[in-house]
Amino acid sequence: MAEAHIPPLAFRSQNVAVMLAAHLEKLIATGILAPGAKLPAERELAKTLSVSRASLREALYDLEAKNLVERRPGRGTHVVEQGSHVQALQDLSSSRYGQDSAAELRRLVEPSVAALAAQRATESNLVQLRDVIDRSRHVRTAAHSLECDREFHLLLAHATFNPLITTLHSMTTEWTIELRTHSHTTQEGRSSSLRGHEEILAAVEAHDAGVAAEAMRRHLDEVRSLIAEEVPPTGGAA
Repeated sequence: MAEAHIPPLAFRSQNVAVMLAAHLEKLIATGILAPGAKLPAERELAKTLSVSRASLREALYDLEAKNLVERRPGRGTHVVEQGSHVQALQDLSSSRYGQDSAAELRRLVEPSVAALAAQRATESNLVQLRDVIDRSRHVRTAAHSLECDREFHLLLAHATFNPLITTLHSMTTEWTIELRTHSHTTQEGRSSSLRGHEEILAAVEAHDAGVAAEAMRRHLDEVRSLIAEEVPPTGGAA
């Protein structure tokens, strides 16, 4: 199996291992590093990312503890394959479901996802979410805003460390994409999305599950209300 290409580390801090773990975890969460992908050897990867092998090893230990990578002597480091239960859930995505049903499911699930993320998020998860928020503040197009929106919610789901939740999130994202795209066509909609994400992140950073869930409910309801006049109130845009 060919080794995966690892993009360079885009952000730095005094805690290089945390930043590196956040970088690699984001690549796994967004599918850039696919399940089963083999990472380059430690020496080569450390050189590519311009970090010490000690920092890289610490980051890989963190990912291994989260069951995101598997390290075996003589075989190297691989991204963990998805279990059959995850694949079975993904298979449902080929079915056609109405926007109403998908949006309703999202309104039920997303606050719980935010609450669980608030309980479980590590510093590397928070680094990823802060980075998305920072980029969201400088978006100039609807497409870029939507991209940041999708990435924020995906990384939030990923912070639960539950592959079934992450898979379910990806499915509901695709099922509600039409409404979510529409919600970012105006400056008001983009500003509302950013404001909601900032409130959710603040609660996750405080590890306050109740506030995180309420912030998510408020976020979904606020964005939905902005498009209610033009789109039937099926909800779910965020």
